[in-house]
Amino acid sequence: MILAYQIIGGMVIALLPAKTRANGDRLVDALLVRQSKVVHLTHNDLDAVGADAVHRMAYGEVFSIFCSVGGFLPILEKVVGTPGKGDLLSITDLGYQPGADGLLKRGLSNGWRVEWRDHHRWEEKEEREIRSLAQVLYIDTALCACGIVARDLQPSNPVAREVASVVCDYDLWWNKEPRAGVLARVVSREENRTHVRDCLVKGVFSDPFIEGQYRTIQREMEEAIRKSIRRTRMYGTKYRIAIAPLYGYPSETAAAIRQAMGSEIEVLVSPTGRFSIRSVPPISHLIAREFQGGGHANAAGGSLNFSLWDRITFFLMHRTPHYPRLVTVAETKE
Repeated sequence: MILAYQIIGGMVIALLPAKTRANGDRLVDALLVRQSKVVHLTHNDLDAVGADAVHRMAYGEVFSIFCSVGGFLPILEKVVGTPGKGDLLSITDLGYQPGADGLLKRGLSNGWRVEWRDHHRWEEKEEREIRSLAQVLYIDTALCACGIVARDLQPSNPVAREVASVVCDYDLWWNKEPRAGVLARVVSREENRTHVRDCLVKGVFSDPFIEGQYRTIQREMEEAIRKSIRRTRMYGTKYRIAIAPLYGYPSETAAAIRQAMGSEIEVLVSPTGRFSIRSVPPISHLIAREFQGGGHANAAGGSLNFSLWDRITFFLMHRTPHYPRLVTVAETKE
């Protein structure tokens, strides 16, 4: 898969698959001319933005790459394929995927040092594989990734601790910190991540830009949720499974569908075939792993690998023939 990249404020953000090699090479070109000795490869949500802010508190200049779960291995392949020159590749908020160990071996041979901090669930074999390759591997499901990074890289920094507290409140569904939900929605727009990240570095959690973006996004989110609910279909006998097209804001949409329809599992499918899953039973990560993904026990993501015809069908009908397989996989998980 060839990806396109956008470089915004010193960050490289993975965009949609591209058809030209030139677009895919933009990341490699940026890596080759970077000045920073630290490359931070992370997810693309508030947890990732917070982790990137703490990296900058610790290291100053950082070459940051935000990516989706599905884009992780292709992007990792491009990073480790460039000369590391003894520099640090720090991976956060991204769980193990098959093939990651081989790519890290390539990175080590290319001169990279690797550290990995994550809060997703790993199997023992996966942990052993990566621990033999990375200088640092911290896995803690009780914290968000930002919390792990703050504890490890900035243990005496009160700003880092506060950032981690706010971020973990949203990422671990504590729901005690009102600033968390605001920031999470603002960074759902990739063009806002640089601004929020730079604010967090300084311990700033709100400003007129963040407040204005939140109001705009809130209105759009409410309409997106209404569209998803209108097109939700219910499945399953073991579990009440709601499947709907995703128009943005997966966590909020899943919560609204659960409240409206009494579902136990919500699967939200994007036009590309990527899906987000939320579940009451702790099986989201198990389902997602059957579809080249992963995540938390109650929230994860994967891909249905849409063909061109699947995309056309989904665009026209707001559903896909892949739904029955998704339901079958979900109903087999304990």
